[in-house]
Amino acid sequence: MGVLSNKIGREEVKAGDHIYTWRSAYLYSHHGIYIGDEKVIHFTRAPGHEIGTGTMLDMVLFSSSPATSTGNTCQRCIDARHQHQIEGEPLPEGGVIISCLDCFLDGGYLYLFTYSVSTAFFLAKARGGTCTLAYSDPPDVVLHRALFLLTRGFGAYCLFKNNCEDFAIYCKTGLLVETAFSVGRSGQLSSITAAVTAVASSPLRFLTSSTGGLAVVTTGMYCVGRYVADIGIRRDVVKIPVERLVEQVETAPVAAVAAAVSSAPTEGSSFFRALPSPVLM
Repeated sequence: MGVLSNKIGREEVKAGDHIYTWRSAYLYSHHGIYIGDEKVIHFTRAPGHEIGTGTMLDMVLFSSSPATSTGNTCQRCIDARHQHQIEGEPLPEGGVIISCLDCFLDGGYLYLFTYSVSTAFFLAKARGGTCTLAYSDPPDVVLHRALFLLTRGFGAYCLFKNNCEDFAIYCKTGLLVETAFSVGRSGQLSSITAAVTAVASSPLRFLTSSTGGLAVVTTGMYCVGRYVADIGIRRDVVKIPVERLVEQVETAPVAAVAAAVSSAPTEGSSFFRALPSPVLM
C-alpha cells in the first residue's frame, strides 16, 4: 500500500478500519467500517426511497446492498443481521446495514482508507476518497459508533451531503460538517468539486496561453481545492458524540444536527483546531 494504491489483502484488514472498493469500472467507490469476522457496516440508500441525488445520476450511482450480484441475499449477511438485531427487532434492509465482506466487495478489490497522512502524501493521491489529513479515533471508539448507528440509522442517504464515505469518516473521527452550503466530508465529491472549479471557474487560467502553463495552473488550483476541502483542514466541522447525533437525526438532516450543536463549549470546532493529538468522545 502506498501512493499508487491503497489495495490490501484480507489478512491485513483489522476491526475498526475504514475500507472501500471501487464500483462501475472505477467510476466511484463504496465505503464501510470493517468490524471483524468478515463483516462490514456501511451506509446505503434504502430500497424504494428516492434519497440519492434526485437526478438521472440515481440510475447509475448506487451503493451496494447486502446481496450478491445475482440478486440473491447472502445467508451470511442474513445471519449477521440476526446476530446484531436488538430485542428481536429486525434491522432495516437499507440505510446503515451489515454485510459480509464478500457482498460488500461484490467481486471488487479491498482498499484501506488512510488517516493522518502528510500533506505531501495527500496531494500525491490525485484522486479523492482514498485518504485524509484528519486523525482517526481508536478502534474501540470507531466500532462503538458503527454498531450504534447500525440499529439507529444515520439519516437519509444523499450523494452530495450524506453518503457512504461520509458515514465511514464520521465513524472514524466523530466529525460532521456544520454548514449547509457545501458538500459533506466525502473526498470523492470534494475532488470532483475541485476539478470543476479548477477547469471552469478559475480566472487564473487566463494568465497563461501556453498548454504547459495552463496545465500547471489548473493542477495547482485542483490541489488547493482538494486540500482546503479535506475534513482534516476545514474549520466548519464539529465533533458530535454518536448518542447525541442519534437523538436528533430523526427530526433533522445530519448537517442540521451539526449546525445545531456547533456552539457547544466542549464539542465545537475549536476541538479540531487543537489537533494533532486525537481526542476521544
